[in-house]
Amino acid sequence: MSLIAREVEFSRGAQTHIFHAVDQADYVSIVPLTPAGKIPLVWQYRPALEEFSWELPAGMVDAGERPIDCCRRELMEETGLTAHRIHPLGETSPCTGRLNNRIYSFFVETGERVADFKAEPGLTVKLVSPAEVARLITSGNFASQLHIGALLLAELHGFLSLPRKTRRPARKAALVRKKSRIARKKN
Repeated sequence: MSLIAREVEFSRGAQTHIFHAVDQADYVSIVPLTPAGKIPLVWQYRPALEEFSWELPAGMVDAGERPIDCCRRELMEETGLTAHRIHPLGETSPCTGRLNNRIYSFFVETGERVADFKAEPGLTVKLVSPAEVARLITSGNFASQLHIGALLLAELHGFLSLPRKTRRPARKAALVRKKSRIARKKN
């Protein structure tokens, strides 16, 4: 990882501005789904946050490694699950204002967990339903925006459906209450 300084001139002859970015390896984000319809989540300590975090399996792409191979490797290392089918969801920028790397998101139909799987130290794996993932997100207990983006990509590609709460907009609800009071007064 290193810091990059870029000098940018927005129009010919204009003052230049210096922008900084972090140069680091690309990474993958994996939305796995087991044959039983569960999504494996990883609970791990994140030193940058100084707290534990629920996340999707993910990791850095090694030098010379293809992202799809990294996907297969990280899924096995973090969950013990094999990749039955891998579906690329897209290549995006994790942070357009600060990072120069790419994130490759994948939806994976998993196989079974290998018999001798032992989670990495400090890492816990939990199989949850799509509804539980949605609850973790809306309660603020699944906070990785990159992984929320991967879940959205999986949904947009038709691989996953996360349950939604339906709410009436506040303005419409107030209008309905007002009409209801008017109707009661007339009766």
